[in-house]
Parts: sequence; structure tokens; C-alpha cells
Amino acid sequence: MFHFSLAACRCVLSVAPLPAPSYLVPAASHREAGARGRTAAAGDSSLPARVVTVTLRTQNFRIRLARLVNGLDLLLQGMRAAAQRIMKVFVTRRIPHEGQQLLAQSSDCSIQQWDSDEPMPRPELLKGIVGAHGLLCLLSDKVDKEVLDAAGADLKVISTLSVGFDHLALDEIKKRGIRVGYTPDVLTDATAELSVALLLATCRRLPEAVEEVKNGGWKSWSPLWMCGYGLSESTVGIIGLGRIGQAIGRRLKPFGVKKFLYTGRQPRPESAEELHAEFVSLEKLAEESDFVVVSCSLTPETQGICNKDFFERMKKTAIFVNTSRGTVVNQDDLYKALSSGQIAAAGLDVTVPEPLPVDHPLLSLKNCVILPHIGSATYATRNKMSVLAANNLLAGLKGEEMPSELKL
Repeated sequence: MFHFSLAACRCVLSVAPLPAPSYLVPAASHREAGARGRTAAAGDSSLPARVVTVTLRTQNFRIRLARLVNGLDLLLQGMRAAAQRIMKVFVTRRIPHEGQQLLAQSSDCSIQQWDSDEPMPRPELLKGIVGAHGLLCLLSDKVDKEVLDAAGADLKVISTLSVGFDHLALDEIKKRGIRVGYTPDVLTDATAELSVALLLATCRRLPEAVEEVKNGGWKSWSPLWMCGYGLSESTVGIIGLGRIGQAIGRRLKPFGVKKFLYTGRQPRPESAEELHAEFVSLEKLAEESDFVVVSCSLTPETQGICNKDFFERMKKTAIFVNTSRGTVVNQDDLYKALSSGQIAAAGLDVTVPEPLPVDHPLLSLKNCVILPHIGSATYATRNKMSVLAANNLLAGLKGEEMPSELKL
């Protein structure tokens, strides 16, 4: 790191020179120098003619040196003022290249980053956030009162590279007047695609079939071996007909789905029109659906709504898929429903906790397909998310409108 000290410059400049011959002592002024020059020209043998030239050069050097010192002083003042304007940004993980570039190109920010693809340890987060004006975090980073206290009063904006925000202590953040940015919309298509892929893999038993081939279970053709359930002429129930729920429905419709049901806080006729979807209660959706897809946001109302009562209402041939938030589902109740044959199968892209321990009971079931939360995992989507997260952060630091701000 480069450090510059004006005091050091002045110290060097103030060192006294060695005694000079008397004829090299500088003249008091240009006028005096001129007088001496005229005297020398008149034939004053006591003052050599070259003294005039040396005196003028010394005087000019001092003038230039004084200007240089004054210029350095102004430069340092400007550097100090600029340093005061630069804001510290803390990034909790490596992020995709395009978002990283945006942050690096900002002259108003000093970027400090946890240089790893793995989540940063809690002590490192608490240490790194100190004095930060902005924080760019991920879904796996718990930003609670402890983190906010460690950051201090300078923290102005938090940008999360996610559409979910249940890892943020929103009440505490709102109390401190901190703005929050997030990344909705850009991951809608990728998450909808993954939801359909997971549904198909689950209902047609694809992971189980792959294992049978690898383990020598494929002996010969059999009429009922590895049979599953198809989408044609089925009823699909969607819990949460928001952006992602609608996108899932549009992708499932060409498979010949007979009927769409949906539930939520209230009817959404405009959203439902394209699918001709019917708004029903959660209970009716569970009872009538052949496939249940969860795509709702996590709220106090939706936490744990897929529980024992819900699974007992489902058909024994029904398939359950969750790509929203793990805490929407009571996993103990889901395990009992799957292991007892209460429902046919389940596909999960989200769990509690994440990652799910390898000895978790759900992982012992053949009729439960679990993915490592990869709903938005396409290169294009993750790059778009990183750009949006970076732009949210930079706009928030400047006090400007964020592209996607969470209203607290």
C-alpha cells in the first residue's frame, strides 16, 4: 500500500545546507541581484561576474521548490478528502464475474471480499463487516443483530444475491434505516425449469432408474417395473401463483395437464387466466391434486403449512415438489408420509438445514429426490443475479433508486 507524508517532505526540505563561499550567498531580491550584475558589468573586481548567474539560479530554484511543496500540500489535501469519500464494501463470497467487475470499476468503493466459494466462518464475517458502508451477502449468510452491531453506524445498504431474504433480520435492519436490495425476476425461468425437471424426475423415478442400471438391477423388460405417474390428464395444484408459480404452470401445460388449481392469500384472476386455474383452499388443493408444487414465499403464514394434516389429505398416488423454502414443509411429517406410503413420492430442492446432513432420514428413502438448492443454477442466471446485486449495492451507497429494493 502506498503512503505519502507531507511532513516527511518538509523534513527533508528543511535540512540546513553546508556553508557556501561568500560569493555564493543568494541576493536578497531580484533587484539586488540586478544591481550586483550592473556593478560587475561596470568592472567591480570584488564581485565576480558569475555570482550574478548563480544567485539568480538559486533564487529560481527556491521559487520552484516552494511551488512544488505547495502543490504537494494541495495534492495531499485532495487525497485525504477523496479517502474520506471512499466507502468500504464487504462481500461475503466470490461472486460471478460480471457482478465482480461492476464492483471493481467503482471508484467510490474499497472492496473487501472473502475470497472463497465456501461460506465464510462467522468470526470472519463479524470481523470483516466492521466499518462497512455496504454489504453484499448470500442466502447462506445470517445477517442478524450481532452482525449489524459489528458493522456499526456506517452501514447504509445490504444487497443479497438471492430472491429470498429470510436470512436477514428485517425488523432490526428497518429500525436502523438500512436499505435492502434483492434479486427477483432474473431467476424465474431457471427456477421454473428446475421445478419441472424435478417433478418429472420424481414422478417417473429417474434417479432410481439410473441406480438400477448402475447396480445391475436392469435384468429384463417387465410390464410394471419402474412404473411411475404421468402428467397427461392430471390435476396440478400450485401453492403460490406468483412469478415462479405462473412460469411453472406455463411449462407444465403442454404436457396435457387437465386442470390447474392454486391457492394463496387471495385470488389472482389475471395471473390464473392463462392457465384457466381455479382458486381453492389449501385443503381442497391437497385433496384433489395429482401433483402439488410449492412455489410460495416464506412468510409467518406459510411457515410449516405442508404438515401432517396436509399430507394426510393428499392422494396416495400424489407427487409433492418443493422449490420454494425448506421451512414451508414440516420435514418430519413429510418423512412419515413418504415412508408409510401416504403419498407416492417427493422432490425437494430446498431443505432444513442446508446442506442436509448425510444421515438425515429423508435421504434413506428411494421415493424422495433431493437436490442441493440449485433452482437458479444456470451460468446466465447467476451472472444476472450478480449484476443486479452489485447495481443494488452501488445505487444504495449513492442514495439513488435501487433496481430491486425490498420495501421494509
